[in-house]
Amino acid sequence: MANTSSAKKEIRSSYRKWLRNRYVLGQMRGALKMVRQAIADGNAEQAKTLMPRAASQLDKAAKKNVIHHRKAARLKSRLMTQINALKK
Repeated sequence: MANTSSAKKEIRSSYRKWLRNRYVLGQMRGALKMVRQAIADGNAEQAKTLMPRAASQLDKAAKKNVIHHRKAARLKSRLMTQINALKK
C-alpha cells in the first residue's frame, strides 16, 4: 500500500487512466469486430458502411495514446484491403 500522499495520488490517477483506456479500447474493439464480422460474412457493402466508425474509433484511441498511431493506420489499411478484396 502507498505511504506517501504523492503515491496515493498516483494510484488514483492511474485508476482513472485505466478506466478511460478500458472504455476506449472496448469501443474500438467493438467497432472492429462488427467490420470483421461483415467481412467474414462476405458482405462488402455492410463492411464499407461500418468502416468509418471503426476508423474513427481507431483514430480516437491513437489520439489518446491508448494504441500507437501506426497500429491504428495498419489496422485501417488491412481492413480496407480486405473490404476491397471482397468487392472483386
